[in-house]
Parts: sequence; structure tokens; C-alpha cells
Amino acid sequence: MKKILTILLCASFILTGCGNMSKAGKGALIGAGSGAAAGAGLGAIIGKDGKSAAIGGALGTAVGAAVGAVIGDVMDKKAAEMAEIEGVQVETITDINGLDAIKVTFDSGILFETGKYALTEVSKVSLSKFAVEMRDLPETDITIYGHTDNTGSAAVNERLSLQRAQAVADYLKSLGIAGERMIYEGKSYTEPVADNSTVEGRRLNRRVEVFISANETMIKQAEEGTL
Repeated sequence: MKKILTILLCASFILTGCGNMSKAGKGALIGAGSGAAAGAGLGAIIGKDGKSAAIGGALGTAVGAAVGAVIGDVMDKKAAEMAEIEGVQVETITDINGLDAIKVTFDSGILFETGKYALTEVSKVSLSKFAVEMRDLPETDITIYGHTDNTGSAAVNERLSLQRAQAVADYLKSLGIAGERMIYEGKSYTEPVADNSTVEGRRLNRRVEVFISANETMIKQAEEGTL
């Protein structure tokens, strides 16, 4: 069954990652070490140019700084481990509850052939390693976005971006990641991260982003001191 994420538009707290790049040939880790700052009110919103999606289910109650710090430590450690996966970029970001979360970006050139949505054999290796990390962190929700460049019609790109996001979700499910943890959506070319008028820009815009956020079970464990 297709699961489409409801988009929550907000006007403030656009978050950017910062700084530490891992060794060449590995993924990039950006913005680790911010766990202690979590839990200070409404979370930052991930997005670009006003097109923002709130990551993580809103709890309706404030999460304390101590709980945020515990979850932040877990997320920072897991982000560092994921950064060792070939061909990915990893960032620590903040979810709607003010808690640390993880953003993993896969280059579509690694995952798929041009214009296709069938996973390549190389991509399956990276996704298999990613699934290992996700099985080690079961108390999280996973949101998957497919993105394209602006080559071709909006209809074609909307369908392709959704098919690619679904392909990633389906493969992760085949590797033992529970389907109820995952939601996926195609973004078409509506949220570029680079200039679509250049070859390099279009390459960067063709991507799949995976967001990992604490669910209520993880938050409860952090509150009880059992995480």
C-alpha cells in the first residue's frame, strides 16, 4: 500500500547541517554532536525555499532537555556509523519535537539508472548496510523522499520520484525493516538543492532522502532511563 506523508508547512526554523566530512570514498557526516541542544521547544523544519516537511510525529507535549540529550547521543552515534556507508551523505538535523534526527541522502546515480526506478546491484549493497543500522535502531520512524531534476514533464518526474522512493522502501522492507515504520513520497523536481540549468546541479538534484526520527517508544525509553 502506498503511504503518502502529509506535508506540514511552516514558516520558521529552517535548519542547516554543519561541518565534518569523512574520508574520501565514504559517506559525508555533517553536523554531528548537537544532542545536548535538543528538547528546547518546537523543532526545526527540514526544507528549502518555503517547501518544508515536518519530520517526526508531533507529540503535543514538550520533551525535556535531558531526554533530548539522551536521544541526541544515540542519533549522533548512529549518524557516525551510517557515514561509513559508501555513497551516502549523513546529517544530524532536528525534528518537529525539537529532537535530534538523521538525514541520509543517497545519490540517485548510485541507486538507479537514468530514467529508471529499479535498484542497481551497487545500490543494494549500500541499502543492505543501511538496513543493518536501521535494525539496530528499531524505535525510530523512517520517511523516504524521492527527488528528480527538471528534465521531462512534471507528470513523468512526479511518477518517477514516487517509484524511486517506493523502491527504496520496498527493498528495506525485504531486508526486515517493518513496513509500519516507513512512509514514502515523490517530490518530483519541486525541491532542488542545486541549479537545474547545469549538469552537476541536475546530478545533485536526483536523489533519495531518508529521514530517521525518534518514535514515542524511544522517547519513553529515554524518559525512563532504559534507552
